[in-house]
Parts: sequence; structure tokens; C-alpha cells
Amino acid sequence: MDRYRDVRVRPGPGARGGFTLLEILIVVVIIGVLASVVLPRFAGQSDRARASAARAEIASFKTALEMFRQDVGRYPTNAEGLEALVSRPAGADGWREMGYLDQEAAPTDPWGRPYAYTQPGAHGPFDIVCYGADGEAGGSDSDADIVSWDLKGNP
Repeated sequence: MDRYRDVRVRPGPGARGGFTLLEILIVVVIIGVLASVVLPRFAGQSDRARASAARAEIASFKTALEMFRQDVGRYPTNAEGLEALVSRPAGADGWREMGYLDQEAAPTDPWGRPYAYTQPGAHGPFDIVCYGADGEAGGSDSDADIVSWDLKGNP
């Protein structure tokens, strides 16, 4: 039994512990190269997701506006705007006490700006417009307008 007691494992003559500075730098460079290849592919995804969310919200506003019209007998005025879907405007007999949208304030687009609502609209009984990432009329790609009369828009 004594012969096993003092047996210790010791590193051999060429063994070393830890990493050298050169090895760490190589790993950092490899990670940087991978990040420079992968990150640009995901950069535009955020604005695409926001544009898709705006299309979905405008579609739900259109449904809510039709329900408002059925209950109240008219669409909200320009002055009332989309706020009329969440809080009762003056003289809106028949307005649902629970509102028409599941939120407490006037809706804002995915970029945090209010939607443009016009009644009567140039393209129907009302128009709803989200001005995209730049917040200005017109534009292309992520800056393109998202409009209630053409919700297909850019992919």
C-alpha cells in the first residue's frame, strides 16, 4: 500500500499551462472575421421586422375602424384620429366601452412615431400611412411608406 501513496502526476519537460498571447490574438482575429461576415446579413432584419409589424398593425386598424363605423355610424374624423379607437370621442354614441384596440394610448408605428390617418382618404374611406424608418414620405427599402391601400409593399 505504501507504494501508491507518493505517486504524483507531474507535467513532462515540454508541458506548459495556459495560452500564449499569440494564441489569444489568433482567436480574437478569427472571431472578428466571422463577425464581419455574419453581422451584415442580420443588419437589415430589424427594419424588415418593423415594416412587417407596421403592415400587421395597419390591417388591425382597418378592422377596428370598420367596427367603429358599424357601432358609431361614421369613421373617426381627422381630429379624432386613431385615438378614437382607444378612447371615446365626444358625441360617439354606440362606442364600445372596451374600445377597439387592446391598448391604452393612440397607436404609434414600430419606430415610435404616430401613424398618419386621413378621413376621407384619397384611396378609400380613410387612409393610414406609416412613413417607414426615416419618418418621411416616399423612400425605398426600409424607408418606404407602408400604406393601408397596399399592404403587400416591399418584401
